[in-house]
Amino acid sequence: MEKLHTPVLLNEVIANLNLTIGSTVVDGTLGFGGHATKICDEIGPTGTLVGIDADATALHQAEKNLANQPCRQLLVKGNFRQLKSLCRDLEIESANAILLDLGVNSSQLDLSGRGFSFRRDEPLLMTLDDSPDKKNLTAADLVNTLGSEALAGIIYGYGEESFSRQIADAIVKARSDGGPITTTGRLTQIIEGAVPVWYTKRKIHPATKTFQALRIAVNDELGALEDGLAGAWDLLSVSGRLAVISFHSLEARIVKKFFVSKKQAGIGTLINKHAIKPTRDEVKANPRSRSAELRVISKN
Repeated sequence: MEKLHTPVLLNEVIANLNLTIGSTVVDGTLGFGGHATKICDEIGPTGTLVGIDADATALHQAEKNLANQPCRQLLVKGNFRQLKSLCRDLEIESANAILLDLGVNSSQLDLSGRGFSFRRDEPLLMTLDDSPDKKNLTAADLVNTLGSEALAGIIYGYGEESFSRQIADAIVKARSDGGPITTTGRLTQIIEGAVPVWYTKRKIHPATKTFQALRIAVNDELGALEDGLAGAWDLLSVSGRLAVISFHSLEARIVKKFFVSKKQAGIGTLINKHAIKPTRDEVKANPRSRSAELRVISKN
């Protein structure tokens, strides 16, 4: 298997999904198949893995990485917000376990060329769906058309960025003075120039939260999460388990609220009292895992 992406909380996911030989498992965020590889080992040749990803490039890589795995594999391009309907199209009526890893694949960030990272100068797209025939909203559309107030709302609301107003004002001024903002490099420079000098010297890059906010807005990630959770719950069999890995507080709040609502309704049991976090060793080996939180619920 090509080692391009390290699956987060892998052992913890496998331990908490309660997988058995012959299980039907849905990985709604397949990526390159890091979690799915281990899932296939656990469910064996009589088990079925449904793998879903919006990125055709990732799906193709996953297909190669999973080629020698023993389980039956049904890999499909799509957003996990349509998880239930995608599975029904595959004649999968229920699942014993479902995994949603909400982190953007690190190789997607680094290698896609679609502008997810401020570390490279790329076209300012941030679209998770890479369909060439689909007219997707892009990050460039947002930064070049929205007013300062609307931009600040996105940057603060989805990035929890304390300098959202200053950054939004700087973006509007920069496009007025120098024309449309079309690359990550230019946007990063604008952000760096909009915040105090001390803010640029912290461990976290000053563009991190703004890039997160734009990515979430472009892909409607929070709306997709709410839809995906509802669909996953409907598809889950009784005693089946739903595991969700979140990476920031906005996602975590939605997942917690959903899980607690099922518990309070008497139709779900929380497997762990608190979210499971990566060990120090995992964070050291894979720094991008540092903010990951795993929550698991069983359907009563």
